[in-house]
Amino acid sequence: MKANLGKFLAPIALCLLLASCAQTGPPLPPSLELPKAPADLRASRKGNRVTLTWSEPTLTTDRQSVRYIGPTLVCRSLESEITECGNPSAILPAPPPSPAPQKRRFQRPVTQKSDKPHPAPQTYIDTLPSTMQLQDPVAEVTYAVEIFNRNARSGGLSNRVHVPAVVTLPPPSDLAADLTGDGVLLTWTSAGESQNVAANSSANSPSLRLRYRIYRRDELSGKDAIAGEIKVGDPGPAKFMDAGFEWEKTYLYRITAVSIIKRPDSEVQVEGDDTPPVRVVAHDVFPPSVPSGLQAAHSGEGQKPFIDLIWAPVTNADLAGYNVYRSETNGAAVKLNSGLLKSPSYRDSAVASGKTYTYAVSAVDVRGNESHLSEETSEPVP
Repeated sequence: MKANLGKFLAPIALCLLLASCAQTGPPLPPSLELPKAPADLRASRKGNRVTLTWSEPTLTTDRQSVRYIGPTLVCRSLESEITECGNPSAILPAPPPSPAPQKRRFQRPVTQKSDKPHPAPQTYIDTLPSTMQLQDPVAEVTYAVEIFNRNARSGGLSNRVHVPAVVTLPPPSDLAADLTGDGVLLTWTSAGESQNVAANSSANSPSLRLRYRIYRRDELSGKDAIAGEIKVGDPGPAKFMDAGFEWEKTYLYRITAVSIIKRPDSEVQVEGDDTPPVRVVAHDVFPPSVPSGLQAAHSGEGQKPFIDLIWAPVTNADLAGYNVYRSETNGAAVKLNSGLLKSPSYRDSAVASGKTYTYAVSAVDVRGNESHLSEETSEPVP
């Protein structure tokens, strides 16, 4: 009986021995569960809106997985450094808890497993008060965020980010667009260097420049392009001609005022708010310019007669070629060329002695729009 009892107690003693060997030190203190402060806070400004983005922490300060995240404070100051949040500009509520994974009756074997949860991106748009939009182009607004746990304790402030505090001009309120043969003509009323920006930019800080930036968006693709920029001048009518678009497309135009800060080692730009978009359907119904300077000269002594025509070239960028028309006395004009002429000249060999011929030419663009006829010129054949 003793032998049997010894066989039973031996495995138990071995298990106790192994458990005591695994004890390598004193027990660890409980985690404070302080969310690790974000280190990837970023900020961008447009008008009076500042967009902040950061990653929600997944680890605590003692490198444990975060189990609970409480509210987030958005810290804002005109000081270059923030040591504590003080009076936050916003208190964001705790994010909703992640849903528990559903159990499946049958699961595929996991071939690759990561023990690091993917950080969730967070975004907050702060409205910059007018008291923080200063005339001094050097001034900046400093931001940080502080994330708490369920016990209202945090792991500290995030990294600090800065945006310029310079004031921006309001967008024009009467943007209009007119499609012409030369391009899209945009017109609006300029606010000028208003709202005390003029006094700052012209007298106190020549490092600040103000410009209107014109955006052109392809309605089909949604891609934006900067059509151009002009200096903000005196209050009153302003205009811009855009010839960089493609015909037979639809575009949305908008304008924003830009404050450009010139610093010793860099240039900082802050865009204001945008105008409402103006839609333009760029359908080309505009013919090229009418040819000018048409001249005719007869030749043919001792050979079959002909008449040479020359005229000044048309300079439209979308020019495809020319047509030549001829008429006789009291007759209708007839086109002589079967295909478009690529050069501003033509030789008419189908002429007869004793007749007078009258000529005119037109220009045609790549979309088939034809100009009016040029001034006529006549030439007799002896």
